[in-house]
Amino acid sequence: MKKLLLILIVLTGLHKTYAQDITGQWNGILKEMNLRLVVHITQTADGYAATLDSPDQGAKGISVNSTSFEKDTLKFDVVNLGVTYTGAFVDGSFNGTFTQGGFKIPLILGREVIEKEAVNRPQEPKEPYPYYIEEVTFKNEDANLTLAGTLTLPEKEGKFPVVVLISGSGPQDRNEELAGHKPFLVIADHLTKNGIGVLRFDDRGVGKSTGDHSIATTADFATDALSAVSYLKTRKEIDASKIGLAGHSEGGIIAPIAATKSDDINFIVLLAGTGIRGDKLMLLQQNLIGKAMGSSEQQLQTINDYFSAIFETLSKQNNQDLKSDLKKTMTNVLADIPDEQMLMGMTKDETSIEAQASQLATPWMVYFTQHDPASILENVKCPVLAINGEKDLQVPPKENLIPIKTALEKGGNIAVTTIELPNLNHLFQECSTGAPTEYAIIEQTFAPIALETITEWILKQTH
Repeated sequence: MKKLLLILIVLTGLHKTYAQDITGQWNGILKEMNLRLVVHITQTADGYAATLDSPDQGAKGISVNSTSFEKDTLKFDVVNLGVTYTGAFVDGSFNGTFTQGGFKIPLILGREVIEKEAVNRPQEPKEPYPYYIEEVTFKNEDANLTLAGTLTLPEKEGKFPVVVLISGSGPQDRNEELAGHKPFLVIADHLTKNGIGVLRFDDRGVGKSTGDHSIATTADFATDALSAVSYLKTRKEIDASKIGLAGHSEGGIIAPIAATKSDDINFIVLLAGTGIRGDKLMLLQQNLIGKAMGSSEQQLQTINDYFSAIFETLSKQNNQDLKSDLKKTMTNVLADIPDEQMLMGMTKDETSIEAQASQLATPWMVYFTQHDPASILENVKCPVLAINGEKDLQVPPKENLIPIKTALEKGGNIAVTTIELPNLNHLFQECSTGAPTEYAIIEQTFAPIALETITEWILKQTH
């Protein structure tokens, strides 16, 4: 009887383990942001490991620093993104809370693949379009990659001015799709309807473009933009004397770099482009977004001290062992922070520090934090329009528009227009606070006043 009882206990335990096998793919959606998340969990000798995908942002294989499943509760965190998740296993799915930067959002993770929820985006154009559209590819010979994009022209025949759209940071598709919006699609539609051709393309390593986005720097992306200009010069429908660049966010850093390397660029438009060094910009972002999320002055100071130390390490020239130095920096700074003052994204766990150091020790981060846009802008000779939203917390207007104008004029460029548009955020949406958490819940993709400002200025340059 005892032997039979033992077998029953073992079988019951096996059944429970099988019923709660959490390995494999789990799917969910952050409804407030209309953002799908996919979690991939694997079994390890010590427990579990995981990676995270954000399909709607084109991000895959994001490292999860720690993953645990105890007492029917799944927990994981992504340190460098300030993300944590805690969910209870109930009826085959996890019912929990996704936390990032002080914001808590309900998130259910299940086995079923989730289709993106339909959202109302009234500005997105619908077929049939009243202009000519062509799918195109062009080569970046120096980088040995092929870029794929969409060319829109007012008509199939003719000779038109054209603008190349350059996306912001991170892997972006040709529509710069983020938070359920397609701003480049809306901009291209508006410009083309007003007589201006547009070329927008997938970033290297994204969509139909080849290459590896993860090892590229801002300077590398400038060569992609220049390749687009070279391609446009081969098209008989393009007026080669009226080719311009319009870059959003990091694209507003890329466009001036490209403009200093080619006489074929007739004008540039900086959409929330930056005028200050990358490390200063990122500290400013942390402060403004932190305030918007309700962080205290003490918390803001802690964040500032932590990231200032990291950026100082990143700034060291000829650093042969950057990852190791970053680990030492983070460990030393965090050791002086009392546990009760530790904030989201900070951890004293060695494994998590290792993972965060790996995320920071990249060619892109080193270049971006040390790059001073002013030094490039001084050498830009073509006409420049720089516009920012009043409520932009990622590239605040006053701290960037003035340095942009100053640098351009220092170099002798008098064809400079800078405009701060009221009540607009980093995506140029009419908004309440400007916080990134608003992006997805705002129906508007790109404010009409911004579209008109860009269009009128370009038409003035090209006519």
